[in-house]
Amino acid sequence: MRGLPGNMQSMMRQAQQMQEKLQQEIGQIKVEGSAGGGMVTVQMDGHKNLLAVKIDPEVAGDVEMLQDMVVAAANDASKKVDEGVQEKTRGMLGGLGLPPGMF
Repeated sequence: MRGLPGNMQSMMRQAQQMQEKLQQEIGQIKVEGSAGGGMVTVQMDGHKNLLAVKIDPEVAGDVEMLQDMVVAAANDASKKVDEGVQEKTRGMLGGLGLPPGMF
């Protein structure tokens, strides 16, 4: 295939390097999600590992409300991670010259 730049092995190696770089960049993402107007705040990394939880003492007495807020804050952070990963992926794949909307 003369139309393909370089050989297939080189392209596969480049794709693997891009994947490794993307995983490193995703690991560096740090987001904060919150619920209850900031009464519960969580921090999450790009691999959706929960790093920290901060709870306002005012909500500590109402266990059910506190549980709901922790879940809502974690879901908020998870959504932000997804957005950050999409942005990093688009930025990296944009350099490949693929048509818009493919990823």
